[in-house]
Amino acid sequence: MRPYLKFLSSLAENNHKDWMDANRDWYQSNRKEFLEDVEVMLKNLSELEPALSAFKPKDCVFRQNRDIRFSANKDPYKTNFAAYFSPKGKKSEGPGWYLHIQPGNSFFAGGIWMPMAETLKKIRKEIDYSGAELAEILSKPEFVKMFPTIEGDKLKTSPRDYDADHPYIEFLRMKSFIVSSPIADKDVNSGNFLNLAFQGFSVMKPFLDFLDKAVEEVEDGSDLL
Repeated sequence: MRPYLKFLSSLAENNHKDWMDANRDWYQSNRKEFLEDVEVMLKNLSELEPALSAFKPKDCVFRQNRDIRFSANKDPYKTNFAAYFSPKGKKSEGPGWYLHIQPGNSFFAGGIWMPMAETLKKIRKEIDYSGAELAEILSKPEFVKMFPTIEGDKLKTSPRDYDADHPYIEFLRMKSFIVSSPIADKDVNSGNFLNLAFQGFSVMKPFLDFLDKAVEEVEDGSDLL
């Protein structure tokens, strides 16, 4: 059994430093177990993406402290445990897999969230050239069953340089490229979320590969003017 949800629920009700200081050992034991689960996920994902074998769990897990400098919400701590798995690291522009554990709102996801302008331009270029490939990936029954739609904000009109009647205009209008699936609390508690997430991560791998073809050009500078 995993203890995460009980701890995170208590943290959400007592989101202040005094409570965290008094419950530091409880937090540390939960974090240690989550790091162990992330280590298992890293080992499994390394079969799909060998570059991840060089990463340690702490390279993938997000800090519990929130950055409140520019936020109206001054709660000091995140009320979830989360990890991001990308061969280029947590802060890269490249696509990756995301795991989020939170009472009543756990899920796994993958893709690219709100890429920078140059990266978004490259993704749209790839869609313009190879939209049929993306459409095929997204239409596979196994994919549709788990991820019915791509999530993320869209432009209200066509992006610059693309016609409104472009065959893949709905993809071109997107500003993020994310797919996700929820995880029930019972699966978090039992630990089955690791199996469910890895199954989902495996299904979405071709989607991430498609995005990586575009982003790789941005990060290595091979296609910049």
